[in-house]
Amino acid sequence: MVVTVRSLGLNGISGYEVSAECFLSGGLPAFDVVGLPDAAVREARERVRAAVKNCGAKFPVSRITVNLAPAGQKKAGTVYDLPIFVGILAAGGDLPPLPRDAAFLGELSLTGALRGVTGVLPMALAAQAAGIRELFVPAENAAEATLAGGLTVYGVPDVKALVSHLKGEVRLSPSPAWKTEPAAAGLPDLRDVMGQENVKRALEIAAAGGHNLLLIGSPGAGKSMLAKRLPSILPDMTREEALEVSGIWSVAGLADPQHPLLARRPFRSPHHTTSAAALAGGGPAMRPGEISLAHNGVLFLDELPEFHRDVLEAMRQPLEDGEVTVARAGGTLHMPARFQLVCAMNPCRCGWRGHPSAKCTCSDREVEKYVEKISGPLLDRIDLHVNVPSVEYEAMRRRETPESSADVKRRVDAARAVQARRFQGTGVTCNAYMVPSQIASFCRLDSAGDALMQSAFSRMGLTARSHDRILRVARTIADLDGAADIGAVHLAEAIQYRNTDILKG
Repeated sequence: MVVTVRSLGLNGISGYEVSAECFLSGGLPAFDVVGLPDAAVREARERVRAAVKNCGAKFPVSRITVNLAPAGQKKAGTVYDLPIFVGILAAGGDLPPLPRDAAFLGELSLTGALRGVTGVLPMALAAQAAGIRELFVPAENAAEATLAGGLTVYGVPDVKALVSHLKGEVRLSPSPAWKTEPAAAGLPDLRDVMGQENVKRALEIAAAGGHNLLLIGSPGAGKSMLAKRLPSILPDMTREEALEVSGIWSVAGLADPQHPLLARRPFRSPHHTTSAAALAGGGPAMRPGEISLAHNGVLFLDELPEFHRDVLEAMRQPLEDGEVTVARAGGTLHMPARFQLVCAMNPCRCGWRGHPSAKCTCSDREVEKYVEKISGPLLDRIDLHVNVPSVEYEAMRRRETPESSADVKRRVDAARAVQARRFQGTGVTCNAYMVPSQIASFCRLDSAGDALMQSAFSRMGLTARSHDRILRVARTIADLDGAADIGAVHLAEAIQYRNTDILKG
């Protein structure tokens, strides 16, 4: 007898439907799993065998063949334990016919208890799209699965409870839809930063328009402190953005079962020893990398020149396209990577170039060699280059309280609201992502602005890309100022953030 059990699988960060076809036939006892299973799927045979015996049922003494369709798609992980278990019992007559609109997924322990698995949210979204109405998952993953909507989710503690439910003896209670809870702790606040008003202004512009930012300054000037406070002034995520990010984090195994929906924009800060594969994604399991984990949030690279060259160059295409394409022997994946890049670096190897203490011992050639670690094409993709000077003693002893992140965020939200109306229905969410046709429509310059731009283009040796990025930043500054058109003052401020001479001290 052949029994088909509906289940789900993962292809990168996307879910897809999988059918577990269980066939019991005569012959010598055997248990085979086919359909391109990996080692974890093949080991399901022993987990299922023990779980069947420990739930009080009799394991069939026959030849068992389980086919995971589509057979041409590689299957990985322990998510197929539960559908194989259900299929074998149903094929052996220990369970009544299964509902056609029900799907099962989860890992079994030898005692029959269910353990949580990763990637439940994208699989639940795929189930909802496939017309599945009942989804049986481990109790640990139930809250996450309810985020998909349109599903009746049952959190299964163990196989005994599932068997009783399917037999109609003791019904499981559907899991209630998970509701967003207020954040337990606040983010680092800008009011903690004394002085550095010019850098705070650059952070506000970056947050208002979604622009990339490079902070250059000596050790202890506050570069990392300022960068870590950028999320506190970013606009809140929409539910669609939160679901997208939460799905990526779920696949990576970073989701919190108690709070499955990310309420805040992610902030990722990988160490400078990270590899290109860890940053871009891939590996044997084809998992998302740091740039995808930072989707809709911030990717902070501290000590930028200390990163390997191939790691930095891996960001060039995602910075332009908003997605990363990972091609490996196991397949090709397209993962979202619409992140805001924030970098911090010292002006030279010793870090003291331009410091009032005059402690720098680096020669001009050593400074150039240090800066040359960062390629010109990557620098061209960073909108704002900001010098972070050393904090003066008087600023540290000021009694007045600096402006809070909440005050800055109100201005950022107002500017983002203007952009939302401007780009409504286009798929563009902020000024940083404007396409050339939108730049031509929304970034027109008057005669004074055009003369200023022409002068800067020839004097600074700007590229076509940097020209467009200056206009995007100027549009953001005008939005913060509440101006309908870009004025010369807005353009001048945007141009001064492209001063790459600060990279040479």
